[in-house]
Amino acid sequence: MFKTRRQLLLTLAGLGGGLTLVNSPAFAASAREIDAEVDQALRLLSSTQPKARDLSRRARAILVFPKIIKAGLIIGGQSGNGALRVGGKTVGYYNISAASFGLQAGGQRFSYALFFMNDAAVQYLQKSSGWAIGSGPSVVVVDQGAAASMTSTTLTEDVYAFPFGQKGLMAGLGLEGSKITQIHPGP
Repeated sequence: MFKTRRQLLLTLAGLGGGLTLVNSPAFAASAREIDAEVDQALRLLSSTQPKARDLSRRARAILVFPKIIKAGLIIGGQSGNGALRVGGKTVGYYNISAASFGLQAGGQRFSYALFFMNDAAVQYLQKSSGWAIGSGPSVVVVDQGAAASMTSTTLTEDVYAFPFGQKGLMAGLGLEGSKITQIHPGP
């Protein structure tokens, strides 16, 4: 794939620069843009995942990342902005980001909705200076197979995460290792 060490280093440096641009404030969306994208993402999720619609009625809060960009070539990263909704109203804005290293190549765009099922989980998110997924409240990623078996008696976790709207070619949509931090976009 790479004929010389220099080609590999140049590729990795270019990828690192590209990932920096994705997180750059120059590309930061306004609060109004994030809210509009969150509204659209929630409509898509509820139309394609009936269990997510049911879960939203029980959740204390929903954190929606309508557009997460993931790219990688050996070294990878992902980033996206979203909004925390309580009672249908935005109460805060957040960024999700992660870096990875390993056998990977490609890029994709996808969305995530995290349903916070109790007040303690919501408070942990709001009071932490950055929530590293895998620490704090327990998170269960729900795919279509798991969603089919969800009932009101099986809802025992703190947070349920629904990935949806995947576009592109890259394997895996894991949350492990992701960090969620509060942001303050302009109006």
